Amino acid sequence: MERKNSTRTTNTKVDATALLRADHKLVSELFEQYEKSRSPDKKKGLVAQICMELTVHAQIEEEIFYPAVKAALNDAELVPEARVEHETLKTLIAQIEGAEPDGEDYDARVKVLSEYVKHHVKEEQSEMFPKAKASSKLDLKALGQQMQERKEALKAETSARLDA
Repeated sequence: MERKNSTRTTNTKVDATALLRADHKLVSELFEQYEKSRSPDKKKGLVAQICMELTVHAQIEEEIFYPAVKAALNDAELVPEARVEHETLKTLIAQIEGAEPDGEDYDARVKVLSEYVKHHVKEEQSEMFPKAKASSKLDLKALGQQMQERKEALKAETSARLDA
């Protein structure tokens, strides 16, 4: 079953920070759906989507966005801190992906992941993104295009792995 992605590449280039903000919003909405759900199957499906979205998001940030921001801003604080936060997120994701929704710590781990993501998003959107937008050294549209293309490739790889 092929699912259409509303952020597909078009002739209009998306600003890199707008692309990342859209990812943040999507994951936030998925966490909200999880909190409202009582069905273990629904929870497991939502968590699988949350983990995939976060994994792809982190990868495009680490491969494309963070190096560009670090170079443009000559940053020695924001980007390293964000990378360290990603390591913690990846650890939480690994713990959740191997668990069943009826396990004792499952809801607690998802809650901690949600809170950690909210903290990370707040820092990016209030500190890193404004500095990136203010930098004349960054072409956020070109960066956004590159990130969008990489994101689509990663999602296609993930989908192919899951279908195999």
